[in-house]
Amino acid sequence: MDQLWLHIVQWLHGVGLHVDAGVARSVAEGAAHATAAMDMPGLLALAAALGWASGLRLYAVVFLAGLAGASGWVALPPGLAVLQHPAVLMASGFLLLVEFFADKVPWLDSLWDGMHAFIRVPAGAMLAASVFGANDATMAVVAGLLGGSLSATALATKMTARAAANVSPEPFSNWGLSFFEDGIVVAALWLAVQHPVWFAAALAVTLALSVLLLVVLFKFLRAVLRRVFPASVKVA
Repeated sequence: MDQLWLHIVQWLHGVGLHVDAGVARSVAEGAAHATAAMDMPGLLALAAALGWASGLRLYAVVFLAGLAGASGWVALPPGLAVLQHPAVLMASGFLLLVEFFADKVPWLDSLWDGMHAFIRVPAGAMLAASVFGANDATMAVVAGLLGGSLSATALATKMTARAAANVSPEPFSNWGLSFFEDGIVVAALWLAVQHPVWFAAALAVTLALSVLLLVVLFKFLRAVLRRVFPASVKVA
């Protein structure tokens, strides 16, 4: 812990913020104490958050979780300890930067999502299952199924929303959606760790909105396709 708060003070000084060492140490110890041990609701919330957020920003999830564990902000379960490895942090950090910019370009974002459709869902399931690891095989399977399903739902909603946004010639809707996704991933991970019950409520509302959004946007896209390709799109 002493090394942790020392690194925090050095980093703050490096960016021009001079903070008393005692204050930084208290913050670090408070964060570590708050997340030192997770009960079953906390573990389930973490598994659900990792799975759902992976459908939106897989590399951000891997990097942020690993960074939080390596920094001592969150006591990661043993099954997720590999995310703290420097090689994993460097790889996920690099891919996070690539995805951050690729996700802001109209049509390239949809191409990127399509390329990763077969990566995000199994990765979300694997991350969720790793919360419980091999010590509780039953819960690992349950968490894996939950994480995979949530990842698929988030990915489907994201891809449908981006397809609808790409129909518009202006790029601002894409940028807005992308920055919103960046923020909501960070918020979801934080809420799952700090307030699991509130996260569960927020996730339930989000899933309901996702279903509604999928229905509305699917109808919108079908109407657009009818106008663009009237002879090739059948009227349902």
